[in-house]
Order: sequence, then C-alpha cells, then structure tokens
Amino acid sequence: MRRIALAAVAVLAIILTPLRPAAAAPSWSWPDQPKNLKVLGPDVKGEKLADVMRGFTRALGVRCLHCHVGAEGKPFSSWDFAADDNPNKDRAREMLRMLADIQAHLQKIEPSGPTRVEVGCATCHRGRPRPTTLAEELRAAYATGGVDALRDAYGKLHDAYFGKGTLDFGPAGLDEVGRGLLDAGDLTGAVAVFRLNSDEHPDSGRAWHALAAAYERAGQRELASIYYRKALEVDPDDDEALAKLRALDAGALSPP
Repeated sequence: MRRIALAAVAVLAIILTPLRPAAAAPSWSWPDQPKNLKVLGPDVKGEKLADVMRGFTRALGVRCLHCHVGAEGKPFSSWDFAADDNPNKDRAREMLRMLADIQAHLQKIEPSGPTRVEVGCATCHRGRPRPTTLAEELRAAYATGGVDALRDAYGKLHDAYFGKGTLDFGPAGLDEVGRGLLDAGDLTGAVAVFRLNSDEHPDSGRAWHALAAAYERAGQRELASIYYRKALEVDPDDDEALAKLRALDAGALSPP
C-alpha cells in the first residue's frame, strides 16, 4: 500500500511540475539587403526577392533546397542562402541570363498578335525541374531498361503529372517514340510502344494506324490487317489505312 501511495505521489509530482518552454528558434525574415546576387542585382530588396524565389518554386515544382544550402525541416535561420555550394544555383543564374537574352531577342520580332508573348521559367519547365518532353523521358528510359523501363516511366510520369499541363499525355508523345524505334529498325520495341499507345488511347485512329504499320514492317500481315481495320473503325476517313488494307488483302488472296 505504501508503495502505491509513493508511486501516486511521484506521478502527481511529475504532472504538477511546470514544463520548461522549448527554446524558440531564431526568427528569420527576408533580408532588406540580400547578399551575393550576381544576376538579379544589388538593388533587389527582400520583398522583391521573395516574389522571385516563390516564382521559381512554382515554375519548377521545387523547394528552396533545390538551389540553396540548408536542411529540409530546419529553420531558415540555419540556412546559408548566400553560399554558392549548390551547383543548381549557378544553373539558375545561367538560365536567368538566357531568359534575358530571349526577352531581348523577342523585341526584334514583330508579334503575331496585339500583345507580345510573355516568356518565363514556366514557359518551358511547367512545374518540373528539368523541362524534358514526355518523348525524351521515355526514350531515356528505353535506352536504359527497354520496354519494361519505358512502361514503368510512363506510368510514374502519368501518375505524377497527368492533368497538370506539365507533359503532353496525348497520343503524339508515344507515337514519336515508336516512330523513332521504327526508323531505327527496332521493330519489337516499336510494336510494344505502339501497343501501349493504342491501349492508352483506344479512340485514336493514329495510334491504331501506327501499330498496324509496325506489324506490317515486321512481316505480320494478319495483325497488320486487323489493326488497319481498327484504325478505319475509329477513323473512317483514314484513306491511307484503307489503301494499305486493300493491298494486304490482295496480297493475301494472290497465289504464292
């Protein structure tokens, strides 16, 4: 009984002991006079710099750590924003210089409409650090791991960016990759990519037509006929598919 009483007293003492307030993290605010601005210029103040930096994060879909030296989750007061250790910082500077050159050159071109087209980081990046196209991403994946790697890359990119206007997931991207493989003589790869395209875009006559053409190049006439018919089913105005189908049927009916 005595042990229970002592334990109760100990617990009560812990409960009633005032908690020491946690040490407050040093406050941080945008500096009135930012340091080491090699492109933006010394006249850019903290408020303007904040707008520029937020614009970068939106345009590239990144956070401060992409270009600066610090630790995610740590207070900004512990970061070294002026440091040049992160190579992406110099890349960003060169991109700003390039953007200035483009803007200057645009002034020499007669605009096609009543106002000039604005060019900024988002024009190319559209929310991604590397402004690659879908076709570029898929070609790189295929080069490293073949069809399986390409399918995996397509799925991950689709999950991450579909509907955001970042990448074009229409039939054209996969078609571009497939035609490149077809031109290179990689018929197996081309067929696989065109099959993926027709699976993803069953309402695209272009996708079915390309699949049929790949099978035709591979000497698989029956499959080529099937998919030329599918192309015509989706797009009855595909005169080339109709001509190909007639030629294949005529060849199939000709004596050996």
